[in-house]
Amino acid sequence: MPEPKVASFPAIRGALKFYQIASIITGVMLLLLVAEMVLKYTPIRLELFAGGSGGLLWFAPVVEGPEGLESTGDGLNISLSILVAHGWFYVVYLFACFRMWSLMRWPFLRFILLALGGVIPLLSFFMEAIVACDVKAYLASREAASAPAPATEGVR
Repeated sequence: MPEPKVASFPAIRGALKFYQIASIITGVMLLLLVAEMVLKYTPIRLELFAGGSGGLLWFAPVVEGPEGLESTGDGLNISLSILVAHGWFYVVYLFACFRMWSLMRWPFLRFILLALGGVIPLLSFFMEAIVACDVKAYLASREAASAPAPATEGVR
């Protein structure tokens, strides 16, 4: 696989920062989604609501209805909002992964591993640290190798 050009290093640094931010946001949203699913689909059967008859933040039971689970709460369904927000942030995260992958010219398997960070809980945090370390080390080594050698004066 060809290596990235030195001229693309500023774009790589920007893509890395964007990837790091997207990775953290997606990881947090995924953890919130897991917590929401545990509350809703285990015997606890609760959903989080904002406003409505229960006050500022409150849990409402989820009951089994003829078409599956049904909410009994009113107000803004925070559980549903977490689901939608994670979906949209995952799309942004995939774009960040694609941009990082294409600028660094990594193998396709690396892109798949990066993409899995948004669907496997906690993986995005580990991948963010690994990718940041790898990219920074790679850029530093390439810049050191391409830097002109210092001029030396004649030895007497």
